[in-house]
Amino acid sequence: MSATARPDAADLPDEAPHILVVDDDRRLRELLARYLAEQGFRVTAAASAAEARARAQALVFDAMVLDVMMPGENGFDYARSVRETSKVPILMLTARSNTNDRVMGLEIGADDYLPKPFDPRELTLRLTNIINRSPGRPREGEAAPVAFGPFAYRPDRGELRRDGETIRITEREREILTILSQAAGAGVEREQLAGDSGAAAERAIDVQINRLRRKIEVDPANPTFLQTVRGVGYRLVID
Repeated sequence: MSATARPDAADLPDEAPHILVVDDDRRLRELLARYLAEQGFRVTAAASAAEARARAQALVFDAMVLDVMMPGENGFDYARSVRETSKVPILMLTARSNTNDRVMGLEIGADDYLPKPFDPRELTLRLTNIINRSPGRPREGEAAPVAFGPFAYRPDRGELRRDGETIRITEREREILTILSQAAGAGVEREQLAGDSGAAAERAIDVQINRLRRKIEVDPANPTFLQTVRGVGYRLVID
């Protein structure tokens, strides 16, 4: 199975919650990904904490379903590291059902705890509840996606999609796209794109723009969407 389950992914609305499922059990991981996708979630799956960490560097998730008993870095340890930098809702999923383990998961910062075996309907309800309780969850009508050609960029999530498929971008590329999309098609100076990093960063902007063009342009040498504004900087041509 590929990392992301996408049954009819292009038909899902842009606001569909994106879930990271982390479980070393391949069969359960695939079943969960398929079931949640059928319930209207976008799903990315990972077989280990290391793989999950790599996914999280490229994507923004609305919630995480995290197995505790994994080889290497277990779910408790990974959840603890996630909480150092993120408030993403976490649903712990494990065969352990004793009180001490539940308390440990909640003390680490997990939002809910579901022991195996479980009814997938209960998983869906618990997952929906913790997402709805999340203060960072965008509400209907907020942060509409910025559309340009086949692409849609969500500044609130830092997600870039082409026809429903997620395009991997770096944190710096997210920052650039966010600034350009907020300009609503107007030219943005290099200094603004560079932020507080000074002249060296301004020179690096050209390199970063070229890398971003290779991800969104058919012909990066003759860009349609990410255009140069002579004497100013760059602009994003939005629909």
